Amino acid sequence: MLTGRVLGADCKPIAGALLDFWQTDGSGNYDNIGYKLRGHQFADKNGAFSLQTVVPGEYPGRTPHLHVRVRGSSGPLLTTQLYFSGHPKNEPDFLFDERLVMKYVASEFRFDFVL
Repeated sequence: MLTGRVLGADCKPIAGALLDFWQTDGSGNYDNIGYKLRGHQFADKNGAFSLQTVVPGEYPGRTPHLHVRVRGSSGPLLTTQLYFSGHPKNEPDFLFDERLVMKYVASEFRFDFVL
């Protein structure tokens, strides 16, 4: 489970922010036919979101990650990736960014987006 919030630069929640997620399955394969493990949702009135999914697998050259696009009611679209702490493939991945590592708290992953 991934949970978090979408906040503005003023740290206030962005109600109704659009979050668009996509990822590989546990074996590291994208489904480009049926588009499984792809979808979107909207943050609630407190800017909160919750995503129940599988842990993505790695594939050649890449560490496991989740793709996400986030947009408030106005302003720019944020397109990024989220990573898992301590994975051995993090460092050799040319796109890995420590600032995008999800926190693992109370049996769930957590990440807050600031737009």
